[in-house]
Amino acid sequence: MPTKPNKHLDTFANPSPRRDYRIHMEIPEFTCLCPKTGQPDFATLVLDYVPDKLCVELKSLKLYIWSFRNEGAFHEDVTNRILDDLARALRPRFMRLTARFYVRGGIYTTVVADHRKSGWKPAADPGLSALPGQSSTR
Repeated sequence: MPTKPNKHLDTFANPSPRRDYRIHMEIPEFTCLCPKTGQPDFATLVLDYVPDKLCVELKSLKLYIWSFRNEGAFHEDVTNRILDDLARALRPRFMRLTARFYVRGGIYTTVVADHRKSGWKPAADPGLSALPGQSSTR
């Protein structure tokens, strides 16, 4: 049976919910359509998140990302929609989505959107000290 694009995001229980740790994913084959021209826009998505109770299942993430292939969307809109959907499904402690769109009209566009759980502050772990808005000294 062929695999098809899907807007559903599957999750699984965080195996280490007592610890702050960062999950880093790079998705180099994101495609959507320019809503003005209908031409394809290509991007590399970089997802970093600190899970709380749930993690995203990779195949469902792939199919979710694939679902944008034939949708028209401005870079800013699609980046924020993806972040909102992921944050709603996972309810992470912290999540950042960086969308690096390839050159279009001589311009590279990078959109960065963050989600932070209310009241969450990262542990003093060196791997998390690089998160934005956090001091590397405590």
